Amino acid sequence: MRFIDCINITGESCKAYDGNKEYISTGAVDVDHIDQNQIEIVSYDSKPSRANLITNDRSILFAKMQGTKKVLLINQELEKNIYSTGFFSVSPKNNVLNKKCLYHLLGSKTFLSQKDKYCSGATQKAITLEGLKKIEITVPELEKQDQIAKILDTIKSILESYKKELENYDLLVRARFVEMFGDPILNEKGWPTKSLENACRIIVDCPHSTPSYTTENTGFMCIRTSIVKKNRIMWDEIEYISENEYNRRIQRKKPEKGDVIYTREGAVLGIAAVIDRDCNVALGQRSMLLSPDCLQCTPEFLSTAMNCDTFLANALKGQSGSASPHINVGDIKAFKMIMPPVVQQKDFSTFVEQVDKSKYDAMYVDINVLEYRCE
Repeated sequence: MRFIDCINITGESCKAYDGNKEYISTGAVDVDHIDQNQIEIVSYDSKPSRANLITNDRSILFAKMQGTKKVLLINQELEKNIYSTGFFSVSPKNNVLNKKCLYHLLGSKTFLSQKDKYCSGATQKAITLEGLKKIEITVPELEKQDQIAKILDTIKSILESYKKELENYDLLVRARFVEMFGDPILNEKGWPTKSLENACRIIVDCPHSTPSYTTENTGFMCIRTSIVKKNRIMWDEIEYISENEYNRRIQRKKPEKGDVIYTREGAVLGIAAVIDRDCNVALGQRSMLLSPDCLQCTPEFLSTAMNCDTFLANALKGQSGSASPHINVGDIKAFKMIMPPVVQQKDFSTFVEQVDKSKYDAMYVDINVLEYRCE
């Protein structure tokens, strides 16, 4: 069934208003919620031109841009805001879809892969109304949709709980790093320093082209910056490319286990994570790859150091581009930071491995809980 036949396009242009309102840009939405620090307060006269979408509590917003997973369930409180025209506002058609099923559909790989496929545009590709007309979905019987939505809500709740546990583990890793080494830039412990170019075997930029993704599991993966989190990659959200596309994207260097990926542009700027497994994976856009010299530094030490606030603040001193902040590969190569003895770094890496095992154990418990609740 055509997706467009299951939904209503909702929303309207912003009419003149007195006082101030909260404006929610696409960048202010982090997957499925609003980042409170990214909200802009605007008057009618001061609002940017893209702040021109008003919606209602029957609707759901999703980002138009290719390669984005941003879905926002609108309620009576959120309908008071102004939103970017970078969102589509849709509601389910009566007797076809219920709101919760539509919400989960918009965040599914089935929908997102088709959305990306039918995006158009010369520079920043995005889905249009014509593109939406090409998307096909399977619609369950209406009486089954409530049951499906409840199961998906349960899964989402457990994943959110697990995400909070991961954040606590990440705080533990950062606290241990500071305890052992201090700040990697301020260097209050007086460690020797070294440029990253001399601490790594190689540092390369990503290909400057948009990957051509496929819904088929080809065995060849590609890392979007959106799945790179501090010190971890969200492998369950990985996407696939063809073998030919993979070979084109690894010409500068094939990413290997122990390499560190670093996001260098846009909303997810300045995030590092270790590639923790042997697999056929390539870089998407807006990232760079660092291969640590094992005689100089460990991957876990390098990734954690690069995720420190002072590292990003100093890296941004050499940024270019005001609309889209950008860290140059050359600046990262020349960047100097602490380089303690590798023996102590290995002690830190052992600690990180122990924490990672605890993460796995927590995930295993959550999966068992999920199976119990869904029976």
